[in-house]
Amino acid sequence: MSKAISQVPFAVNETVRTYEPGSKEVKNLIAAYKKMWKEKTEIPMIIGGKEIKTKEKIKLQSPQDHKHDFGFYYKGNAKHIDEAINAALSAKEKWNALGWEQRISIFLKAADLIAGPYRDKLNAATMIGQSKNVHQAEIDAACELIDFLRFNAEFMTEMYSEQPISGEGMWNRTEYRPLEGFCFAITPFNFTAISGNLPSCMAMLGNVVVWKPSQSQIYSAHVIMEIFKEAGLPDGVINMIFTGGKETAEKVLAHPDFAGLHFTGSTEVFQGMWKIIGNHIHQYKTYPRIVGETGGKDFVMVHNSADADAVATALVRGAFEYQGQKCSAASRAYIPASIWKSVKKNMEEQMKTIKVGSPEDPSNFVNAVIDKASFEKCKGYIERAKKSKDAKIAIGGTFDDKKGWFVHPTVIETTNPHYESMEEEIFGPILTIYVYDDKKWKETLKLVDETSAYSLTGSIFAKDRYVIDEAFKALENAAGNFYINDKPTGAVVGQQPFGGARASGTNDKAGSKMNLLRWVSVRSIKETFVTPKDYKYPFLG
Repeated sequence: MSKAISQVPFAVNETVRTYEPGSKEVKNLIAAYKKMWKEKTEIPMIIGGKEIKTKEKIKLQSPQDHKHDFGFYYKGNAKHIDEAINAALSAKEKWNALGWEQRISIFLKAADLIAGPYRDKLNAATMIGQSKNVHQAEIDAACELIDFLRFNAEFMTEMYSEQPISGEGMWNRTEYRPLEGFCFAITPFNFTAISGNLPSCMAMLGNVVVWKPSQSQIYSAHVIMEIFKEAGLPDGVINMIFTGGKETAEKVLAHPDFAGLHFTGSTEVFQGMWKIIGNHIHQYKTYPRIVGETGGKDFVMVHNSADADAVATALVRGAFEYQGQKCSAASRAYIPASIWKSVKKNMEEQMKTIKVGSPEDPSNFVNAVIDKASFEKCKGYIERAKKSKDAKIAIGGTFDDKKGWFVHPTVIETTNPHYESMEEEIFGPILTIYVYDDKKWKETLKLVDETSAYSLTGSIFAKDRYVIDEAFKALENAAGNFYINDKPTGAVVGQQPFGGARASGTNDKAGSKMNLLRWVSVRSIKETFVTPKDYKYPFLG
């Protein structure tokens, strides 16, 4: 029982290491990368705190060298799904009864472990398994996950401290209980931080979790579980399984104790899961919480008053960092004819200097896309653009899969604002530009808003403040995260809570108290100090 009102350490964003050429920090990271690259890592599932191994071993292959395997993971089956659910439910009572300070201490320790002894290991695992360069691995695997853990601890105490007023003779209180049952986390390949945050933020609040990471992110997920265990996470609180997507969803979502889904992935999969939940709604003990972030077709809208050089840099960074495999990546841009030549020239000059290759060489800005399916998808868009009457390759347009899944940064220019790559999510280093008549600013604003089913991120570039305000209002529902004179990527925990609406998800804003509120069930408590002993009110005389 708590005997104090504790204040958690004040959260500040983790400082991003620069990894400048020749620095000690980059030498140490690359050394860790090379050591781990040579190892044959064996990755079991973790159920009830135990390592679970099966007869089915799946090779782990790196996107930057698909002929090299660096180990394997053990694939599970339906039996392991049941075991993970049972392990979570068995751990629930004791975990729920643990004081909130004790729970938070585990995740604050995990943050410090990532910031210190595990930093290089987690970053290197992300570089090897997900093909991120040193900077992208640092801002994701290390810094953002640290930020999620520390800021969520602070947000949690803020939430707990929000209490109702009390009238005379009574004491009103609010209790933030964990959900009744178990929670299910499904996490993507592209952000190690998201993979760590989705299960941990629910567990922090007293929930127990079944966690299914992406098969393309299993290496760094394995390191995350190692860190949680060293931080003192009790057995069964978070159970990590490597099972088939369809069978896992069907089993988990049909269970009467299913209480919440925390999802990041494709719109199609999320909608399918929502449908399954709806079909089983009559058999749950409580209405499940459903939180999802499902992608985007993110825009950059440019006015002719904008700085062309600033626009070019924002497009190069926003579209091609991490090979465009961010839900927030700039993938469609609307540029006025009067400044397009200047923007294009600057982009060409910058893109000539971009190096493409393995993360082992820190000077490579662009690395491999995640797998063969992604490579073939990107290749298809590029080849069709080369043959199209509506589009052409303005910059780039090359690809190579001899060693790794490398797609070079590509800019498509189209005369059709509804050309396929202006509307469809690609998740690769492909940016499509629609050049519009300067006089059609208002019409183009409407086009931006109505072109995509998504509403995740977007930005406006302009110097004219009236223009900025006009775009701000016209695009109110087009993006959950809106940027002014900046690229539409790079949301920071505690600074820009992240999430979108429409087909982009439920907009429950990861990295904020809003998200944590979804994983608690509030109980209002009223205590009367002197209880009335006569039913008659004064109006009865």
